[in-house]
Amino acid sequence: MSLRIGDDAPDFTAETTEGSLNFHQWIGDSWAVLFSHPKDFTPVCTTELGYLAKLKPEFDKRNCKIIGLSIDSVEDHQRWKGDIEETQGHALNYPLIGDTDLKVAKLFDMIHPNASGAAKDRTAIDNATIRSVFLIGPDKKIKVNFTYPMSSGRNFDEVLRVLDSCQLTARHKVATPVNWKQGEDVIIVPAVSDDEARQKFPQGWKAPKPYLRIVPQPK
Repeated sequence: MSLRIGDDAPDFTAETTEGSLNFHQWIGDSWAVLFSHPKDFTPVCTTELGYLAKLKPEFDKRNCKIIGLSIDSVEDHQRWKGDIEETQGHALNYPLIGDTDLKVAKLFDMIHPNASGAAKDRTAIDNATIRSVFLIGPDKKIKVNFTYPMSSGRNFDEVLRVLDSCQLTARHKVATPVNWKQGEDVIIVPAVSDDEARQKFPQGWKAPKPYLRIVPQPK
């Protein structure tokens, strides 16, 4: 069955470049980004891993942990780390899961459930669908799910932006409009009546339509 927004993120125990971990315990009370790769020593993924290492302090500020996954062994990951630092200028600073038996990829519905074979015998094309990003909340539920083709590098600035939106809307009864960025105006959700909105937003709001009530971003 496909995973959807609002579903519980599957739990698992796996070996990583930072030792064995249980996924839910590792998340703890944080948010988490799990992003996956079809194969070690692939060009697009190398650039992504390096950029996310650079961006990690921004996720740290938002109480969001980062973890990667690739369909190869932890030993291969350790060798790949050197290439990432050399070519991208940033050393890997988050764990990378070894998923040689495709267990985690199957749990997260990133590959056909009947896929099999040793990781060393599988190619990036065999694993092409394993190019996903899952944003998971402290409640261990999936908040966002992106899947990209192999040839298109992922936009982790967008992942950071949607994390800001998810955290804001989890705290306040608002939604974020198209292309919203941190600090910009937001929208009062339809479930909030005008009477309740007057209590929550005593400064009032702009309403070009009754259902479109725009307010400054809550602090």
